[in-house]
Amino acid sequence: MNRKYRKTVIAANWKMNKTPSDTKAFMTEFKAMMPKGRWCDVAICVPAVCIPAAVRAMRETRVGIGAENCNANASGAYTGEIATNMLVDAGCKYVIIGHSERRAMGETDAEVNAKVQAALAAELIPILCVGESLEQREIGITEEWITMQIKAALNGVAEEKIRKIIIAYEPIWAIGTGKTATPEQAEEVCEHIRTVIRKLYGAKIARATSILYGGSMNEKNAFELLAQPDIDGGLIGGASLVPEKFVKIIEAANQPTV
Repeated sequence: MNRKYRKTVIAANWKMNKTPSDTKAFMTEFKAMMPKGRWCDVAICVPAVCIPAAVRAMRETRVGIGAENCNANASGAYTGEIATNMLVDAGCKYVIIGHSERRAMGETDAEVNAKVQAALAAELIPILCVGESLEQREIGITEEWITMQIKAALNGVAEEKIRKIIIAYEPIWAIGTGKTATPEQAEEVCEHIRTVIRKLYGAKIARATSILYGGSMNEKNAFELLAQPDIDGGLIGGASLVPEKFVKIIEAANQPTV
C-alpha cells in the first residue's frame, strides 16, 4: 500500500449469500466491532435485495454500500436487470463490474466496457475485476491477458473519469479454491496493472489508482498481502461474510506503511 498517493480500500463481495434479515444482523454485529482508524475505505457489496437493508444499517457510518452487478442500459425491456440509476437511488456508492463469475456466465469485454461507462455516468465507483485462469497462468500469458482485459474495459473512458475507478486483480484459480497467490505473485501482477494504466493515462493517474487483490484474501494472509507496495486493498469473498474475519482484514489494511 502507498497511502501517500492513493486510497486503501477493503471491499466485501457477498456473492449470492445472506437475506435482508441476515444483512441487518450482520451490520449490527459489524458496527459494534468496526476499527476506528481512518486509513482505510470500506465497501460492502451485497445482493440486490439486501441493498436497502445494508444502506439503512450503515447510514451513519463511513462504510459505502455497493452492488454486485449492473446493466449498461438506463431502462427498457431487460427483465430481471438493474440499471445504475436504480442503484444510486437505492443508496449505492460502488458497483462490482466484470467479476470472473459474471464473465463465466457469458459477460463479454464489450459488456464490461458498457457497464463501466454506465456506472461512471451515474457517478458510481466501479470496482473493475480482471484476472487469469490457471491455464492462462501456466502457459505464460497472464500479463497479456490482463492487459487486454484492462484496455477493453477502459476503452473510451476519459482521463477525468479513470480517477474514479478501482481495479481488482482476481486470479480465477484462487477464487473460492482456498489457493492464494503468494504476496510476490500478487504484487507482480498488481504492479503490471499499474504499468498498463501508466501507459494508457500517464504516471500521475497510475500512481493514484487503487488496485485490490481479490483471490481468497482472508484474515490470515491479509497483512502480508497488503504490505506489498502495489496492493492497495482487497476484494473479499468468503471472509467478508463473517464480521470477525472481515474486521481483522480491515485492521490489516490499517497497518503502518513506509
